[in-house]
Amino acid sequence: MNPKGNLMVEELDIDFALAAYREDGVWQLAELADEALQDVETLSSGLRRFPGDSGTIALIGFDEDVFLIVRVNGPTVRVLLSDISAADEWELARTAIEHLALPFPEEDDESAPAGDLNILGDLGMHAMDMGLLIDDYDLYPDEMLSDVAGRLGFGPAFDDAVDLTSA
Repeated sequence: MNPKGNLMVEELDIDFALAAYREDGVWQLAELADEALQDVETLSSGLRRFPGDSGTIALIGFDEDVFLIVRVNGPTVRVLLSDISAADEWELARTAIEHLALPFPEEDDESAPAGDLNILGDLGMHAMDMGLLIDDYDLYPDEMLSDVAGRLGFGPAFDDAVDLTSA
């Protein structure tokens, strides 16, 4: 625990945590500091520091299993967790469920996304496409988010940042 009593992010839990934002129409990527990954509120506050034309998007992968997208545009915070059952394992996922005001999953609940499937609809990744992508159990979170990044226009930069680029 840190001095404030919050749980610290364990390196092994988070595979990657990136902020994506458009500045003057050009996509930018930045790595998010562990301190920003304590909970959705802290993450949202950190995302507001980026000068995004249409807000800032956090793309976070957990343990090669789950992803979280948080989009901040002014006071509005939108959240999509690829699997609600992640709230049982990761504090950041748990705070996403709290932010969404959803009940916590039970042990026998099936995998299902939680939140706003249309979180990136205005940028070209519509709810139906997001739902189909999340339902593809053959893909890892970095591969799913690579598809998202490609549709939004920053695929190669995302792939480089998460080491998906082949040599």
